[in-house]
Amino acid sequence: MKSIPKLIACFVTCFGAGAIGGVFTAMSVNTAWYAQLIKPELSPPGWVFAPVWNFLYLLMAISLYLVWVSDKTTDKRTAVSVFACQLLLNVAWSAAFFGLRSPAGAFFVILLLLAAIIATIYAFSRISAKSALLLTPYLAWVCFAGYLNYYLWILNR
Repeated sequence: MKSIPKLIACFVTCFGAGAIGGVFTAMSVNTAWYAQLIKPELSPPGWVFAPVWNFLYLLMAISLYLVWVSDKTTDKRTAVSVFACQLLLNVAWSAAFFGLRSPAGAFFVILLLLAAIIATIYAFSRISAKSALLLTPYLAWVCFAGYLNYYLWILNR
């Protein structure tokens, strides 16, 4: 392990973003607003989301760490900046969907988030192939979340 403090900082950053998003989620999940939404057929049960997101934040933290401690210096600052942008969009989705109760607004945020994740994977791949690969489950899940979000928006207009 190259740097325990850097690893801890990566975990705090990623899980901290998850915790902030979780505040918005907690504000609405147990309310009548969320309960009355018509959900798409492929919606997983509610209990699935927390373990999946925890796993994804774990992968994100490890991916960020691998880039941070890499010996390659080319484009590292840019890669970390793109990562930070996608992490902010991740939180913004929770704020739009649960905080503002806007499936439409959240759908547009998720489109930006998908672009930012792809940009992060590309930027990370130039520094560490492993770090980029670790982000692919995140991309897959957000694609699925985009499907869910789109149909929540359409079904509940």
